[in-house]
Amino acid sequence: MLFDTHTHINVDQFEGEEAEVISRARDNGVTKMAIVGFDTPTIKKAVELAHTYEGLYTIIGWHPTEADSYSDEVEEKLISQLSDETVVAMGEMGLDYYWETAPKPVQHDAFRRQIRVAKELNLPVSIHNRDATEDTFRILKEEHAGDTGGIMHSFGLDTYWMEKFLDIGMHISLSGVVTFKNAKEVKEVAKNVPFDKLLIETDAPYLAPTPNRGKRNEPGYIKYVAEEIAAQRELTFEAVAHQTTQNALKLFRLKE
Repeated sequence: MLFDTHTHINVDQFEGEEAEVISRARDNGVTKMAIVGFDTPTIKKAVELAHTYEGLYTIIGWHPTEADSYSDEVEEKLISQLSDETVVAMGEMGLDYYWETAPKPVQHDAFRRQIRVAKELNLPVSIHNRDATEDTFRILKEEHAGDTGGIMHSFGLDTYWMEKFLDIGMHISLSGVVTFKNAKEVKEVAKNVPFDKLLIETDAPYLAPTPNRGKRNEPGYIKYVAEEIAAQRELTFEAVAHQTTQNALKLFRLKE
């Protein structure tokens, strides 16, 4: 039993193929997945999919690359959507200084406002951090985001930052990056992260793991992430699959 805690089968790359992708995931042992909506159309599609297929849940929020369009109206709509029964967390939110499609102060404001909404609604947060680690950490700490739990989505940093984010109440989620030969720091994280704070994800259609690197990623490929973590920790695949699923169920407050 595998739980893909962050996937985007609600984007255009999967249009018309959702049923087949979900079926292939099932064939590879993926019994649950969280569909992440990050703007108006992807939130709508995420909720539709989760209401259609068993074992699908949603994480919805406003991506930092969309921060310049975050407004009172957007926030009000998000609050209403977050009451949907399929929602297990709010996100992905955070900071992106690689693309920087919105000025840093604008990103900071949208990030803080979403953390506050999530805390009011007692929801964990799913965090996007690209080239903005120090500010991401600072804002999460200042806003006490870990009070309701959270995820460092597709974690790609070293064990120093792993410890820092763990200390403020976050979980560490590893994606296909852990399977890349040159991802030595992430492999060290896979070895050292507390087992009860570890999650796995695909971030499909992005970051396809070895042996499918460079192709469109999909939830069924999460087995390769679990296999690599098992190898790094010298555990069985089944042990990693079980523990990461239990961690996700606990964080998202879901039953078996």
